[in-house]
Amino acid sequence: MAGHSKWSKIKRKKAVNDQKRGKLLTKLLREVQVAAKMGGSNIEGNPRLKVAVQTAKSNSVPMDNIERAISRGAGDGEGVDYEEVTYEGYGPGGVAVLVKTLTDNRVRTVAEVRHAFNKCNGSLGSTNSVAYQFNEKGVFVFSKKDISEEELYEAAIEAGAEDVKDDEDSFEVLTDPSNFGSVRDALEALGKEFEGELVPIPTMTVKVEGEDAEGVLKLLDMLDNLDDVQNVVANFDMDSAELDRAS
Repeated sequence: MAGHSKWSKIKRKKAVNDQKRGKLLTKLLREVQVAAKMGGSNIEGNPRLKVAVQTAKSNSVPMDNIERAISRGAGDGEGVDYEEVTYEGYGPGGVAVLVKTLTDNRVRTVAEVRHAFNKCNGSLGSTNSVAYQFNEKGVFVFSKKDISEEELYEAAIEAGAEDVKDDEDSFEVLTDPSNFGSVRDALEALGKEFEGELVPIPTMTVKVEGEDAEGVLKLLDMLDNLDDVQNVVANFDMDSAELDRAS
């Protein structure tokens, strides 16, 4: 979990400024559009769309924008036709990196992703070169200000979640993808704000420090800034002091 947790925190902090936030909202709405296209515009009948809408709303995306994205995805208006493509590679220190994209131009996207890897002393790999090092999990994040660990643990485990982890200023609920919907519904009943997503979690982590730590964070930041990139995960770990210094 280390790489996912640490990078997620860095991204949340970076999203405070207007430019980063604008890119984040664009990516959230793109996911809403693709989810509606793949599974229909009925939020309750489309689990992926429900997660996309919930995530967008938790990031203060206006409901009018969300509804327009759903309409575009459902074919009710003109919109760009996106496809999902995942890229794999290695960053500094041998850190495995998965890059999930939604793109309307594969040639452009792979060129931008490859450039980021090359610039940061990494290398873009072939399909399944690193994917085997990750397992997909449902992850729900609650602020510690909003809920006690006991209340969250009881509701999550009873609904079928695997674990609740204490992660400094937040709690993370982990679940198998097959239980994502039931756990999400149980957590919604608590009436607290949270973020939820299905994300690849590393089965093992690589400790990085010094120049490698700086290089990994630079690579992830470059990839996250690409318009076509929806999500980046990596199996790195670094202690808090190293994280503060490198970032």
